[in-house]
Amino acid sequence: MTEHSAPTGGGMSQHITAAPETIPTNDPEAPANRLAAEAASALLERAGVDSIDLACTLGSGWSQAADRLGETVCEIDAAEIPGFHASAVSGHSGTLRIVRTGDDDGPAHHVLVVAARTHYYEGRGVDAVAHGVRTAAAAGAKTMVLTNGCGGLREEWAPGTAVLISDHLNLTATSSLRGAHFVDMTDLYSARIRGIAHEVDPSLPEGVYAQFPGPHYETPAEVRMAGTLGADLVGMSTALEAIAARAAGMEVFGISLVTNQAAGISPQPLSHQEVIDAGREAAPRISTLLAEIITRTVTS
Repeated sequence: MTEHSAPTGGGMSQHITAAPETIPTNDPEAPANRLAAEAASALLERAGVDSIDLACTLGSGWSQAADRLGETVCEIDAAEIPGFHASAVSGHSGTLRIVRTGDDDGPAHHVLVVAARTHYYEGRGVDAVAHGVRTAAAAGAKTMVLTNGCGGLREEWAPGTAVLISDHLNLTATSSLRGAHFVDMTDLYSARIRGIAHEVDPSLPEGVYAQFPGPHYETPAEVRMAGTLGADLVGMSTALEAIAARAAGMEVFGISLVTNQAAGISPQPLSHQEVIDAGREAAPRISTLLAEIITRTVTS
């Protein structure tokens, strides 16, 4: 399940192809990197800051975290920044926000909050999916925090459970990288930041997240397959962004909100409204949790 959201518009072809590009994605002259640099420059100029320290992409249920991080320096409609688009998914505000956070007695730290995620199923290509991450890196961010709403495979994880991502399965049959760009994914999800998260809440479980392409929900057989492969969570975001973040040299932290039990685990039909409702109910608690993790991370 999600970023389990379905597009707000009409149907969409499941066959998604990226525009061909012969320049490897680790080359600054690659079109995706040039666009990210342009977006970062525009964003920093609008905010009046020199750089950002950490970026966070907010998935379903996590939107209130931005209000708990600190003072908003600038909030912009994402479509006003090169390469970003108005949100096509209910539950995503479609904005970019820069927040000043940290201790009153310490130095200021700036966090970019991306509430304008592009999902792979929207058909804009994989570079659009990774654009927020690449823009954050171009703006100076050393850490990327990725959140999502998802389906849970463990019966003990009721809707509303926050789960730290320890690893992922990329089941989209694509990559956010191209060319001879070989990146180690062995320790992709930061053990250091997971340790900080456990300091904030020792009860947080950890699990493996599987990204499916979407936008349809997984079948019970697909969920069983994912479980056999080692997944504890299923959704439609995060893995492709995490790959791009690691390739950009960023420290990556992922956290999921279980919005429902996955197909075949629960006898109930799946719906996007269920995702929205579960996220709304959990929002105050998980947003406070995420804000505390981010604040400790950026000031550590």
